[in-house]
Amino acid sequence: MTIDAGLRRLALRTLLASFHGASTPEWATELVADGLAGHVLFGYNIVDRPQIAALTGQLRAARADVLIGIDEEGGDVTRLAHADGSPYPGNAALGMVDDTDLTRRIYRAIGAELASLSINLDIAPTIDVNTADDNPIIGTRSFGADPSRVAAHAAAAVAGLQQVGIAACAKHFPGHGATVADSHVELPTVDAPLELLHARELPPFAASFAAGARAIMTAHIRVPVLTGALPATFSREALVDLLRHEMGFTGVVITDALEMRGSTDYAGGIPQAAVLALAAGCDLLCIGALVDAALVEATAAEIVTAIGDGRLPLARVEEAAERVAALSEWATKGGHGGPDEPEIGYPAALGAVRVEGSLHGLGTPLVVQLESESSIAVGRVPWGLGPHLDETEQIRAVPAQLDPSGLSERAGDRPIVFVGRNVHRLPGAPGLIEAVAAEAPVVLVEMGWPSVWRPKNVRAFVTTYGASHANGRAAAQTLGLAA
Repeated sequence: MTIDAGLRRLALRTLLASFHGASTPEWATELVADGLAGHVLFGYNIVDRPQIAALTGQLRAARADVLIGIDEEGGDVTRLAHADGSPYPGNAALGMVDDTDLTRRIYRAIGAELASLSINLDIAPTIDVNTADDNPIIGTRSFGADPSRVAAHAAAAVAGLQQVGIAACAKHFPGHGATVADSHVELPTVDAPLELLHARELPPFAASFAAGARAIMTAHIRVPVLTGALPATFSREALVDLLRHEMGFTGVVITDALEMRGSTDYAGGIPQAAVLALAAGCDLLCIGALVDAALVEATAAEIVTAIGDGRLPLARVEEAAERVAALSEWATKGGHGGPDEPEIGYPAALGAVRVEGSLHGLGTPLVVQLESESSIAVGRVPWGLGPHLDETEQIRAVPAQLDPSGLSERAGDRPIVFVGRNVHRLPGAPGLIEAVAAEAPVVLVEMGWPSVWRPKNVRAFVTTYGASHANGRAAAQTLGLAA
């Protein structure tokens, strides 16, 4: 089927695609030249700084005002440093330090590095208020569980990025912090009254808008009192009535990846989700990580068809494209300056570490890293104490592979330091740690989101509030084991 060229270009102006590889494939640059709003970079696009600069240069040669986005949150979620881990602590650590000027400087440093690579849209900060200890997708990406503290740091993060010309995208509206499900794999529900949403979820978004955030990202979550059966991404009540009219947001509304199950399970596919999102009030549609030319064309064609059959008003698509064009114009003015505080992340991470109990006489312990699956948002990024240890022996295993008596025997007269993420919900880990602690001196280093659980009989419980490279170094320093 041949589609109208003008409408195809209009549809493309609302789409944010991606591609695999360390260089830009021909189809990706051709679509940019045809009007595609831009591309999002992932870890598989990143080799080193000269390569990134060459890749972004290819995109800008296709069209100067192309949006080039990336999920560079610092902390656990990093694309630039996916091979080694981020040199910055994440939001949970920054919230624990609770110095908003430090948060601004951290995000300014992140933004300056993006600007030096011609990346102009950071799909950050995450400003969800993490009130569920078992939240599988937000956790340490959040500044904390207190709405006022999260709001203050949200504003600081937005200011830091945009001071160096990087468009900030606050996420995930109207708030993903109270869920115990991951919208990558299902549609979560936040069953809360409007009064609680206004008191808990929304203050950080209001603060980010006041700080001038150029964009927000939607959440594929149901909030029955607000969205009914719909994900927020497809809800005019959430995106127009609440976000635009009540809260006064005038920037660009970007969808979370439409390939996520929280979107596609409801819509029936990515092209169908694109139409629903535009109709609900979204402006820029992030397709996801698994994208090719055929998918982009199919999505654009579905938008054009929906305009033709009345499902999607032409004026709504034009409005979305105009907002995206304004964002592109702002972002294309360019960031400036290199990272002016390249080492700022490490002392910040150290300041976030909390120790309950005593580390006295730890000496040279046996370090046991409890392996666990990363969330989809984090991906396969190295974590732990390994790169930062001196001559300390370390083993890595899932809890089910470890025998308490065998560990005690291997340690001999040495203490044992367990290192894990979200240990309270890691299968087999709580029982293992408590069994070993009954026989030997044990310290637990929690590098995920800490719960109220504390293992019995441990000498110390150490919390880093993140698992980035910076957090790992801070933990090793705190334990006196740093190389």
